[in-house]
Amino acid sequence: MIDMWDIILSLISFIAFIVGPIVILILLASIKVVYEFERGVKFTLGKYSGLMNPGVNLIIPILQSWRRIDLRVQTIDIPPQDVMTKDNVPASVDAVVYFRVKDPEKAVINVREYTYAISKYAQTSLRKVAGEVELDDMLSKREEIAERLRDIVDVGTDPWGLDVTTIELQDIKLPENLKRAFARQAEAEREKRAAIKRSEGENEAANDLVKASELLTSNPGALHLRTLATLNDVASDNTNTVKFFIPVEAAETYEEELKGIKKSK
Repeated sequence: MIDMWDIILSLISFIAFIVGPIVILILLASIKVVYEFERGVKFTLGKYSGLMNPGVNLIIPILQSWRRIDLRVQTIDIPPQDVMTKDNVPASVDAVVYFRVKDPEKAVINVREYTYAISKYAQTSLRKVAGEVELDDMLSKREEIAERLRDIVDVGTDPWGLDVTTIELQDIKLPENLKRAFARQAEAEREKRAAIKRSEGENEAANDLVKASELLTSNPGALHLRTLATLNDVASDNTNTVKFFIPVEAAETYEEELKGIKKSK
């Protein structure tokens, strides 16, 4: 006769043999590791039931599910957008968005795919902001425009639990004919500055000549000495034939010297 205890022990052994691996697999599947730069959004029977902090977390298979959210700063490239500036100039502008998730619960519940959503929102905002400024401001005040764009995108994506840290305008492309027009304008501006510099130099030279002439005429014999010094400079080259005219002032100086000599005799 078979002992009842042997039957029970055999049944327990059979159940343990069958159920044991299943229980182990369930336990392994319920263990979830969340890294320090991540958070887990947990749902129980489809309802939000809390956040999973960094470390080892347990969830109940089938009854519970979760989604991993990265909290690090992420980047999104905004493709070139064809815009029309306030002064009706066509341009192509692209940018890059730096953002991070500050509220994992909102990022999962309030928006389906926050990366795609912020990309589209940034594109439309870029076209809007570029259409409200003139081309010269867009080229010279890129940081101010980027900061204004960041404020708009940050406010618009706040209900999604996102924090836009920075937006940078990468490149502003203009039509070729407009580039040539700007090149001609820049060349004309450089020629204008060169003409002003030349006129200022001529004005300074004229003032110096006036001062030099006043100094020479105020000292008898100074003009004669200057003439002799000039002759001494050009006399070093024997291949030149020098013709010069004696100024009236020099003749008057000679005349005064001759009169002085006669009186002394």
